[in-house]
Amino acid sequence: MNKAKTLKRRLGNPKPFLRVAWDTDDRPSQISIDPQLKWKDIDWKRVEKNVFKLQKLIYRASSRGEIRKMRKYQRLLTKSYYARLLAVRHVTQDRQGRKTAGVDDITNLPPMQRFDLVNLLASRYLKASPTPRVWISQPGKDGKLPLGIPTMYDRGLQALVKLGMEPEWEARFEPNSYGFRPGRSAHDAIEAIFESIKLKPKYLLDADISKCFDRINHDALLGKIGQSPFRGLIKQWLKSGIFNNKQFQQPLLGVGAPQGGVIPQGWVILPQLANIALHGMEERLTEFAKKLPLKYPSGGTMAKRDKQNSLSLIRYADHFVILHEDIEVVLQAKAVIQKWLSHVGLELKPEKTKIAHTLEEYEGNKPGFDFLGFTIRQHKVKTTKQGFKTLIKPSSKSVKTHYRKMAQISDSHKTAPVKALITKLNPVIREWTNYYSTVVSKEVFNKVDNLLWKRLGRWASRRHPNKSATWVKNKYFLNVKEARNWVLNDGEYILNKHSDVSIIRHIKVKGNKSPYDGDWTYWSSRIGKYPGLRKEVTTLFKRQKNKCASCGLTFRPMEVDHIIPRSKVGDNKYKNKQLLH
Repeated sequence: MNKAKTLKRRLGNPKPFLRVAWDTDDRPSQISIDPQLKWKDIDWKRVEKNVFKLQKLIYRASSRGEIRKMRKYQRLLTKSYYARLLAVRHVTQDRQGRKTAGVDDITNLPPMQRFDLVNLLASRYLKASPTPRVWISQPGKDGKLPLGIPTMYDRGLQALVKLGMEPEWEARFEPNSYGFRPGRSAHDAIEAIFESIKLKPKYLLDADISKCFDRINHDALLGKIGQSPFRGLIKQWLKSGIFNNKQFQQPLLGVGAPQGGVIPQGWVILPQLANIALHGMEERLTEFAKKLPLKYPSGGTMAKRDKQNSLSLIRYADHFVILHEDIEVVLQAKAVIQKWLSHVGLELKPEKTKIAHTLEEYEGNKPGFDFLGFTIRQHKVKTTKQGFKTLIKPSSKSVKTHYRKMAQISDSHKTAPVKALITKLNPVIREWTNYYSTVVSKEVFNKVDNLLWKRLGRWASRRHPNKSATWVKNKYFLNVKEARNWVLNDGEYILNKHSDVSIIRHIKVKGNKSPYDGDWTYWSSRIGKYPGLRKEVTTLFKRQKNKCASCGLTFRPMEVDHIIPRSKVGDNKYKNKQLLH
């Protein structure tokens, strides 16, 4: 059977929503969408599986160094109708900030117009659009922040490019890079720090990169990208320019539109480009560590592997920490990193860069440091073999911000029903407690509960100034469970307590593991163990064997759905719930 017939046999009715036209030579002349198809009728399970197959091939070719094969697969993915469908769904449905308008003034796309965007992404003459620049106020800071929002077309194009670039770079990224990568989180970075210091106290360099997304050198970034099929598009985004007060400006540095170090929700590709630009920091420190004149306590020269393991770099986006037990090594490492950053047009931010010690005070800096909202510090004790213990807690800044947010909600609901106040507070409490549920947080959770209890007591008393405290307590704070004591509720809705959340240690992702490596057993076991998931979600994950109840796919964001809707008198029990995309 010749190739044309084989292809026809495979594509005769290849996808239930595509139409294939055949020419006289038995070749597919046109593949178009079925005009009767509706967006909701697309078989997303088939779409995601086919895209993932290509991504896995890209990852495998990249990890083996088969560059030509990898580029071939990337070009196939860019031309894939499935990939374009997935990219458009990502920017119009899945992604936060999807309703933020760019220079095209498009805030949302109806289902049928999404098909138009899918077809538009098939053009051979793809071009980036200039990005409008607006200035927004920063809470608690003077001055304003410049923000650039790309058009809906550019967002879809960036999502398509990311589908092809991400598996290539996931095979190359360094193991201690945790920011904006699939299968990795801030909790993995915190666990990496804990593993580095749990056996001995260390000096540390806690540093931020100044205006990381504004000052990346274009040539250095393009040099790392190499001869990628996406190079031309990325270069267009770098050089596309911005509109500032209706005046066009051509950027000399930075990634597209400057944002003052903040990643706007509309920029799909920006975190990926930033990670590529910063790729190589760990390798440079490894080379530096191997040449250090370090010795074992016995006096012998330390092996290269032990030298390398003694110096740790943990990076999350543009924030990183370097750890070593010798202060001179940390100071030298700082100089090495500063020189390395200068080659990509970046530098350290002086006001957010400090050197400290995890156990003792160093040059006026208190022991420990804050990283990603956590305070990491060691304390001297006599009850452990090492003579110290390592504690990781929510930072005081994070606690204050969280309490202030809850206070603002209560102040804005002075006359609202109890149900309205609870439905606003519960998601805020769940999100914050789930994030800190992997560290030593019980004491902090109890403290925040007490502060909130007092504030809600004042909130209830103001509503009934002529009633006694006992009357107010009995009206608003019923004793639901003996263990929980008195909590705010209206009989149906109950306020969550911070202290009800269980503390469960997070297991760090292994080395260079990636969701694209095909190790389904490993990644299935990790699903449901992310700290950001509440108990209800993890229970349903187990019941559904880590798969969506509708399409059967794993590793995707999911939400709880009521099988019988609440509007149709469906109950709130587990048997009436399922997880869906």
